[in-house]
Parts: sequence; C-alpha cells; structure tokens
Amino acid sequence: MTDALNTSPTPGSATTPGNRQRDALAKLMADRARPTLPGPMSNILTFGWRALLKIKHVPEQLFDVLVTPIMFTVMFTYLFGGALAGSTDAYLNFLLPGILAQTVVFTTIYTGMTLNTDIHKGIYDRFKSMPVWHPSPLVGAMAGDVIRYTASAVIVFFIGMIMGYRSEAGLFGIIQAVLLLNLFAFGISWVFTTIGLLMRTPGAVMTLSWLFLMPVTFASNIFVDPATMPGWLQSVISVNPVAHLVTALRAVLEGSATLPVIAIALIAPAILLAIFGPVTMLLYRRQR
Repeated sequence: MTDALNTSPTPGSATTPGNRQRDALAKLMADRARPTLPGPMSNILTFGWRALLKIKHVPEQLFDVLVTPIMFTVMFTYLFGGALAGSTDAYLNFLLPGILAQTVVFTTIYTGMTLNTDIHKGIYDRFKSMPVWHPSPLVGAMAGDVIRYTASAVIVFFIGMIMGYRSEAGLFGIIQAVLLLNLFAFGISWVFTTIGLLMRTPGAVMTLSWLFLMPVTFASNIFVDPATMPGWLQSVISVNPVAHLVTALRAVLEGSATLPVIAIALIAPAILLAIFGPVTMLLYRRQR
C-alpha cells in the first residue's frame, strides 16, 4: 500500500497531468508558424469593403446619390433650359457636366459625417487597438467612398442619356470624366474628414460642410455662363475650383480637353490634400 502511494506522481513533477498538458500545448504552438500580418493595402481594402457594407445596411445613405442628381438634372433642364439656352437639348449638353461636378462634390460630405458618427460610437477606438496600418481606417473609408462617387456619376450619365444627352468623346470621354471626378472628390474630401474630427455631432458636420459647399457650387459656371454675370462675380468664379472642374469636364466630354485644362482642375484638390491630409491624421491620432 505504501509502495503504491510512493509510485504516484508528486505535484510539480514532469509526469503530472498538468505538466503533460502544458508540454503538449507548447509543442503544438511551436510547430505552427505565426501568421503574417496583412499589409497596408489589405487593411485599406478591408476598411473600404466595410464602408460599402454600411451602405448595404443603411440604404438611406443612397438617397442623395439617387434622388439629388435626378432632381437637379430634370428640373433645371425642363424648367430653365428653354429660357437659358433656347432649347432643352442645348441646355442639357451645357448642364450635365456641371451636375456631375455638383453631385459628386455634394457626396463628399458623407465622408466627414460617417467618420464623426463612428468616432462618437467608439468604433475607431477599437480600430486603434488592432494590429493594422494606423491610417488604414481613414484611407479605407475614403477609398470606399470612391465607389459612391462613381455611382453618383453613373446615375447622372444614365439620366442624361435618357433625356437625350450624348458625349462627343464617346465612352472613353465618359471614363475620363469619371476618373477626373474621383480624383477631385478624393482631394477635397480630406477637408470634410478634418471637419468630421473637429465637430461634436454629425449634424454640425453637415451644417458646416454645406456652408462651405453651397457658395463654391452655386457661384460657379454649373448652371449659367459666367459671361452673363457681373464683373466681380466673374472674378470670383475664375478662381473657383468647382468652376475649373466643370470647365475640364465639358472639355473632356466634348473631346477637346488639353493637359493644362485638366491640370488646373486638379490643382485645388492636390493642395487641399497636402494641407488637410496631415491635419486629419494628426487629429485622428489625438482622438481618445
């Protein structure tokens, strides 16, 4: 009896069940290589996909993307086309590039609004604790918004073609116009990410963003030729980034675009990106 007791394993010895389990677990973990962390591009694509899934679960976000371009294109063409250009067909050819610019520029507001909403829900606190490239939640969300910009442009073209619009540059011109719109929108959207990080509520982000966008879109060449306006207003429009974008879009869709015209349209978004991109990242790092 005493011999049998002496043969049982003592606590702390290598033959106890607990030690055997630890040894087996250590061997199992040692045999497997740790998975490599995804790179920055993979992080960006993941967060971009998340931005698209948010549209799926909150389809109300597509209201402005769908309704606003239809409303402006149809209303302005048929209400004012005859008075402003002599015929609705002539005015549609003048108006549609401007509506493209207006619609995509308006859509950039949602970049700041969704960012502000996620931050105040604490979602970005979770992102910061994850082993991902630090800017990827922001850059990924903005990359996902590019799909929103493209959808807005496609809808405007679709409605315009139903109404009789045709691009003289054909499909290639339309693709060029969409690319130009996306580059412009991506550049200026950094302004609204900064606003989204500074404001306390999504409603405040919306209000301040509209105060910025309304003057630059309506005091432009979207709806009317600036030659019919007072001299002081023409001077304002001559330095308006949206007016330069509309001019470039009209040239692209007519097939008469030149490199200087396109370059001028992209100067403002490049400057805004260079200024507000670092500011946005600095504010993002300071978020608690």
